[in-house]
Amino acid sequence: MNDPYETTETHLERLLGRALNSFDLPDSVVERLDSALAHDSSLHSSHHSAALHRSTYRHAYLLADGSSLTLWELVHNSGRDGARRHELYADEAEARLAASRLRPARGGRPDGADGTGSADDGRTDELAAIFGAASEGAAPSSPHTVPGDDLEADLELLGRLLATPPIPPARTYVPDDSADHARRLLRRAENPDRPGEATAGRLRAAFAHHIGQAFGRQCPADVRDAAFTLYEHAFLLLDGTELSLWEVEHTATPDGRHMCEVYEDERSAREAMELRARVR
Repeated sequence: MNDPYETTETHLERLLGRALNSFDLPDSVVERLDSALAHDSSLHSSHHSAALHRSTYRHAYLLADGSSLTLWELVHNSGRDGARRHELYADEAEARLAASRLRPARGGRPDGADGTGSADDGRTDELAAIFGAASEGAAPSSPHTVPGDDLEADLELLGRLLATPPIPPARTYVPDDSADHARRLLRRAENPDRPGEATAGRLRAAFAHHIGQAFGRQCPADVRDAAFTLYEHAFLLLDGTELSLWEVEHTATPDGRHMCEVYEDERSAREAMELRARVR
C-alpha cells in the first residue's frame, strides 16, 4: 500500500477523505496527526469469501514530538452495490468489532470469521436437534431424553427451553477511553429520542466499558434484505455504578445505508427494531 513518492500529508488527506466515518475519529487524534512526519502502511488481516471481502490495514505515523500514532483502516464490500468502502478507527479493538458487524451485500449470514458466539449457542443447538428430528418424521431426541420417548415429552422439554432465558456471559470491563467511546456513540446516533444531556453528563465519568451483541439477523423489510444488530454498551462509572446504552444498527433505510440508533433501555431498542422492520 506504500507509495514511495507520496508525502505523509497527501497520504493522510487521501485516507481521511475516503473514510466513511472519518468524522467519528476523536478530535485529539486528528489534531495529533497534523504533526505527522512519516508513515508506514501494512496489511494487518484479510478475509475473502464468495459473499464478503474485507481487509484491515495498519497505518503507523511518526509525530513531530517523537511519539507514534496508529490508525486502523477497514476496507470491505458489504454495501448493497458491492463497491469498496473504507472506515477508520483509532483503536484496534473497535476495528475488530466493526469487522465482526459486517454482513454480505445481499442476504447471507453474519461472517463469523472472528469465531465469536452468542450466549445462547448451546440452547440453539438443542432446539435445532428437536426441530430437525421432527421435520424428518422421526421421534425428536435431545441430551435430556432417551431414544423412544414419546412426542409429548419432547414438546414439554421444548416448552421449558423456550421459557428459560439464556444465562448471560460474565461481563469484563475494559478501561480504554470509555468516556470518549460514549461520546462518539451518542454523536453518531440518528434517532431523535436518543439519550439526552443528562445521560451524556453521567457518561463523562465512565472509565471502563464492555460491548456485547444481543441480537443480529437478516430479515425482509420493504421488499429488500435488511440487517438488524443490537449491541449493549455497558459503562462502569467512577462512583462504582453501571450504565448501559443500547445501540441498534440496521439497514432498513430508503437507500439501504447503515443507520445507528441509541436507546437508554433494551425494551425501547427492541421496539424500534420491530417498528423499522414493519415500516414500508
